[in-house]
Amino acid sequence: MTTTQFAPSVATRRRETLVLIAVCVCTLLVVGFVASINLAIPLLAGSGLHPDSSELLWIVDAYVIVFACLVIPGGAIGDRFGRKGSLVTGLVVFAAGATVSALSTAVPMLLAGRIVSGLGAALVLPNCVGVLVHATSEDRRRRALAIWGAISGMGGIVGNTAGAGLLNTGAWQTLFWGVAPFALLCAVAIAVIAKPSPRAHRSLDPAGTLLLVAASVALLAGIIEGPARGWGSGVVLGSFALAVVLGAGWVFVELRVTHPLLDPRLFRSPLLTSASLGMLVTWFGSFGLFYLNASLLQYGRGFTVLAAGFATLPIAIPILVGSRLIPALTARIGIPVTLAAGFVFISGGLLGLSCATRQPFIVYALWLVVLGTGFALALPTLTAELTSGLPPEQAGVAGGLQSATRELGSALGIAIVGTITVAVFTRHLPAVLQTLDPVPRTVAEAIAHQPNAHGQITDAFVTGAATALQTGAALTFVAGAIVVALATGGRTRSRSGR
Repeated sequence: MTTTQFAPSVATRRRETLVLIAVCVCTLLVVGFVASINLAIPLLAGSGLHPDSSELLWIVDAYVIVFACLVIPGGAIGDRFGRKGSLVTGLVVFAAGATVSALSTAVPMLLAGRIVSGLGAALVLPNCVGVLVHATSEDRRRRALAIWGAISGMGGIVGNTAGAGLLNTGAWQTLFWGVAPFALLCAVAIAVIAKPSPRAHRSLDPAGTLLLVAASVALLAGIIEGPARGWGSGVVLGSFALAVVLGAGWVFVELRVTHPLLDPRLFRSPLLTSASLGMLVTWFGSFGLFYLNASLLQYGRGFTVLAAGFATLPIAIPILVGSRLIPALTARIGIPVTLAAGFVFISGGLLGLSCATRQPFIVYALWLVVLGTGFALALPTLTAELTSGLPPEQAGVAGGLQSATRELGSALGIAIVGTITVAVFTRHLPAVLQTLDPVPRTVAEAIAHQPNAHGQITDAFVTGAATALQTGAALTFVAGAIVVALATGGRTRSRSGR
């Protein structure tokens, strides 16, 4: 056999590698943008926009809520009209939203920019999976997806690090000015490197799409408003009730259409259900930490925004080392054991971090490595399982389902740890501040009222953050045990069925 006969195979594999790199960079961009805004919270709180605590949470979550609600339809659009074109379009829309945010002179305009960027991200992330699946040969596909899953786990770390570099100027606008041109460069790279993939000629299921989006909006609105209004308020309980009604309507419609957006019957598979729940749990722990970490390091340890961004890098060590090793390890010890170890490390890392808030940073960094080990074990395994649960012609929907569970988990993590942190923080404020109406709900507000109590105020915040991390650790451990039980039962049924 001559060298020329091997040339097409070598060229194909080189293109596959380039596509993998390109979609990983696009993924890091849109996922990192969820985390990087957390670094800007102290700058935004003291800016001329004058956002209150509820508006700050919406500035963080406006992007996440649109991202989560539209990501499954975004994948379906890619399946129907072309994954490459949808990915490029999403990157351009993402850049446009970042530009609007950078130019904002008021909170509503900033929220509008965040919403537009979320719309772009909802097209980007699921179609990264679609482009990768169809660009990679079957024998390399599972490994490529595992690498993508592991690298996607670094989105928060990259977002913190790159965001810290941009925000070190002292202006929150530089974050948005930095990501806009980078998104456009990514669009050019995808346009040049990726090839068009076959399209699925089916209906987009507008009724099912509308009901799913509306149910997701209602659920996430309740989650986001919970910290400010109280979890027992009429608005929050009404949002949750509406989400249940709309969700039931979505199931009713999807069971009766010929080509559903996402067939609810797929979740009869314990493997797909466990992978979806596992992805949600993993990102709950991840972004619960990222929401707190920047403020915890800046307020609690006196770090600069740049130092706070780079302080998350220890998480990346096990993810980088494990991205190529985890698929082989999973094949050797099995998926349930790999996931069990992953969730133990994640919950243990969160618990360790909660106890290290006042210890030397080296101790804090070691617990970040423990947490990163959990992500390195769980994310590639869950990504491969979730993608294999749907056929290749639904690669965009598979990517959308991954992304939806990721963003829902992120929103839950941010809302729950935010609620607990604020509740404990306000209870531990100096007595003079607790007599105010309303009681300050952010460090910046409290210090503005009582500048000479800076130390007591930051101590109150650290106490609240530690309590929130402990709660996150407990929830992750319990939910992780459920995921492992489902995965074990599903594989047992699969083997007995054969």
